[in-house]
Amino acid sequence: MEYEVIDMASWPHREYFEHYLNTVPCTYSMTVKLDITNLRRKKAKLYPALLWLLTGAVDRHEQFRMAFRPGGELVRYAHMEPSYTVFHKETHTFSNLWTEYSADYSEFQRRYEEDLRRYGEIEAFTAKPDVPENCFTVSMLPWASFEGFNLNTMGFRYLIPIFTLGKYSEDGERVCMPLAVQVHHSVCDGYHTCAFVDDLQDSIEHF
Repeated sequence: MEYEVIDMASWPHREYFEHYLNTVPCTYSMTVKLDITNLRRKKAKLYPALLWLLTGAVDRHEQFRMAFRPGGELVRYAHMEPSYTVFHKETHTFSNLWTEYSADYSEFQRRYEEDLRRYGEIEAFTAKPDVPENCFTVSMLPWASFEGFNLNTMGFRYLIPIFTLGKYSEDGERVCMPLAVQVHHSVCDGYHTCAFVDDLQDSIEHF
C-alpha cells in the first residue's frame, strides 16, 4: 500500500481543508442519475462492473483518495480498493466484502466472483478479513430508486468517499440508476465531485 503524507506547509488546499475540518466541519452528498444503458446493452453484471468503474474513477481523482491514517497522518493513497455490501435474503442482514482491484476487468470480475464464493454466505459485518486501510465503501439498495440520499458521519474526521447505488429504471430508451456520492468538504469541493461524476459517466459509456 503506497501513500503520500501531505505537507501542510506547502499544500495549496490547506486553507480550505482547515476551514471545513475545524471551523465549519462539513460533509455533503450529491445524488445523480447515471446512464447505465451501455452496461445493460453489453449485458454486463451491474454490481461488479460498477465497482470496477467506480474504483477506476476514484484512482483518477486524488481528492477521493485522501484519509487520516490510524496514527493521525493526513495522506493521499496511491490507489484504493472497493469495499461493498452483500445482502442475506433470509435474515435481511448484510456483510461487507472487499476485492482487490485490477485494471483488467475480466481479472477483477474473476476476483469478485471468487470473493463472493468464499465469503458471500458468511453472516458477519466484515465477512472477508484483512480489510486494507485504503478501502472506500459502496452500498447497493436495489429495492428502491431515490433522488436524494444522505449519510450522517459523526466526528467529521472520515475523509474517504462513500457511494450508494439504487434501483435502476427505464427512462424512454435510457436506463438510469441513482448514485449518491458522500464526501468531506475539507478535501473535496463541488467542482471535484462534478468532475468525478462526469468521468464515471464517460467510463460507463466506453465500457
